[in-house]
Amino acid sequence: MNIDKGLDHLTKADEKMARLIDKFETPEFRKESNYFEALVRAIVYQQLSGKAASTIYKRFKDLFSGDNYSLPKKVLAKPHESLRSSGLSNQKAAYIHNIANAFDSGAVNQNIDSLKDEKIIEKLTTIKGVGTWTAEMFLMFTLNRPDIFPVTDLGIRKGLQLFCGLDDLPDPDFMIKTAAPWR
Repeated sequence: MNIDKGLDHLTKADEKMARLIDKFETPEFRKESNYFEALVRAIVYQQLSGKAASTIYKRFKDLFSGDNYSLPKKVLAKPHESLRSSGLSNQKAAYIHNIANAFDSGAVNQNIDSLKDEKIIEKLTTIKGVGTWTAEMFLMFTLNRPDIFPVTDLGIRKGLQLFCGLDDLPDPDFMIKTAAPWR
């Protein structure tokens, strides 16, 4: 993703956005190469504070005794209760096993990045536990896809509420209409 090109486009497309962009440093995005790990991490971090998620993620990695868990077979070899012992909820442990199964069976693989955004969302959301939000986060932060706007994300909804000076959280239709010039 060329962040400078994107920021330049946003600056030209929206005066208010340009002022906001000028207030902050340019974020750094690094494309990740292990898609299995990225999805596992996304599940661990869902709906938790950064500190709690980081602690649980470290404990999860420690289950593999320094052995890299990046191979789905290694995760599948761990019993459900073993995953839970790291602090994962029952659901998250099951979801991580589901992701490992999807990669191990070949239903999802490292070539997923060759697909269009909509197809990636479609493919990932067939895995029980991976919803649209997780797939959108994967597109943005793992594959660095530039044109993703997760209209169900509470943080983005609150940000757009502030940006537009709204009393209430915006609905998805309003968000899509507002963001149209940013595409």
